[in-house]
Amino acid sequence: MNDPTVLEDPHCPHDHSQCVSDALTAAELVCERAGARLTTLRKRVLELVWQSHRPLGAYDLLDTLTREDDRRPAPPTVYRALDFLQEQGLVHRIASLNAFIGCANPEHVHQGHFLICRTCRVAIELDQTLLQPTIADIAQQMGFVVEAETVEIAGVCAHCQEAA
Repeated sequence: MNDPTVLEDPHCPHDHSQCVSDALTAAELVCERAGARLTTLRKRVLELVWQSHRPLGAYDLLDTLTREDDRRPAPPTVYRALDFLQEQGLVHRIASLNAFIGCANPEHVHQGHFLICRTCRVAIELDQTLLQPTIADIAQQMGFVVEAETVEIAGVCAHCQEAA
């Protein structure tokens, strides 16, 4: 897919271990620049989020962390890690799914805009530089002050359409 509005199509062949590694490297750099501490748990939660291009809920993460270590972390611990990662721009919350996905471009503060496949649950982050100015222009024309924006477009991805 060569569409410039799409940052990454998870169905396109890529070295996923490199994808995860790049995300962790970017996270360390973002946290270092911000003077924020990327603890072991925060880093592990981010790694789990990036292991799939499908949004994960906090309890999905809790289940995985429990399987890895016999001690079940308390839900607030995972939620605090997710809050931290979101504050640093390392993950986006997909409100319609109450789940989280890794940010494809954490070096630049932005709102997430997503195409979400209702069949395979893959979420593809769109290049916000094309959408955000349009949203801002329309809001300005209507005398509306944008405080937050959520763009989540549900449908069926090309991969699932071909498989049907």
